[in-house]
Amino acid sequence: MDVGSGGGSPGIPLASARPDLHFALLEANRRKCDFLGEVAAGFENVSVTCERAEEHAAGAGRDAYGTAVARALAAPPVAAEWCLPLVRSGGLAVLFVGPTADLDAVSKAASELAAEVEESPAGFILLRKTGPTPERFPRRPGVAKKRPLA
Repeated sequence: MDVGSGGGSPGIPLASARPDLHFALLEANRRKCDFLGEVAAGFENVSVTCERAEEHAAGAGRDAYGTAVARALAAPPVAAEWCLPLVRSGGLAVLFVGPTADLDAVSKAASELAAEVEESPAGFILLRKTGPTPERFPRRPGVAKKRPLA
């Protein structure tokens, strides 16, 4: 699952590199969804869902994916709250981050979301989901940005 796919990166390049895997692109903006739908038509292994992450995770997307990736989505604790409810137990959330990312804040948020920070290479934070996300997450649309967990 590419959360907040925008222009399709990294979901489309990953789908091109790994045609043996299915890639779902999640985007809330209708105009971007329309674009992604046109691009995805060229791939048998790509689907597009036009919905907010909070709404998708509260419904059919909850615990549905093995991996969720987020690039330039939001501050890492917020991205963690949007991604982890989509990932099943044992799965992984991969957050693309800059050099100023606060690993302690992400670790605190992850612990509330039933996940833990794994050894992370430069430019990424890897969150392993250790159990089911508490039912109170994800919070209503917009709340995670207004009141981040960390």
